[in-house]
Amino acid sequence: MKLYTKTGDGGTTGLYGADRVSKAHPRVEAYGSVDELNSLLGVVRAHNRAGAQDAELDADLNYLQNALYDLGADLSTRTGSTYEKNVSRMDAADLADIEGMIDRYMEAAPPIKWFIQPGGTLTAAQLQLARAVARRAERDVIRLMEVEEANHTAQVYLNRLSDLLFAMARVVNHRAGLSEEAAQKGDRRPAGDRNA
Repeated sequence: MKLYTKTGDGGTTGLYGADRVSKAHPRVEAYGSVDELNSLLGVVRAHNRAGAQDAELDADLNYLQNALYDLGADLSTRTGSTYEKNVSRMDAADLADIEGMIDRYMEAAPPIKWFIQPGGTLTAAQLQLARAVARRAERDVIRLMEVEEANHTAQVYLNRLSDLLFAMARVVNHRAGLSEEAAQKGDRRPAGDRNA
């Protein structure tokens, strides 16, 4: 079987259930952002394994990658599709799972005292980037819900996931012994120009 099918050369793609839509359709944008987020978590896992090798973080990211695979299938399947029975829609149990993870990571990090500058270790910086992509994916799901029906829990899940990724980044930096850098309001001059 060839990897390329040429069916998308005209700018359309198939949803799960055989409906064809524009590759720029809000539904494709939504599950495309989820796919990007999943890929980025794969990069985070690769750097984690190459560096500190935090086993808890790797296991949790593996769980999240599998959840995002299900979320992508959820978003790529229209409500009422005959294929819907094959999809595991995000539900309240998924939200409870991710909220438990958030609580666990927040307990492992110091209290938040200020707005935090994204950065620190490479793994933490990538988790912050993933957080931003999760926020974009959430916005894409909201735009989708403005034009057609979609699983509202998918949007809530992405909202919680962005919080979790923020908490994970904080814990990674804390475990590495790095202090969090506070965002400095109004401090936009380059360091070399501050005394001028």
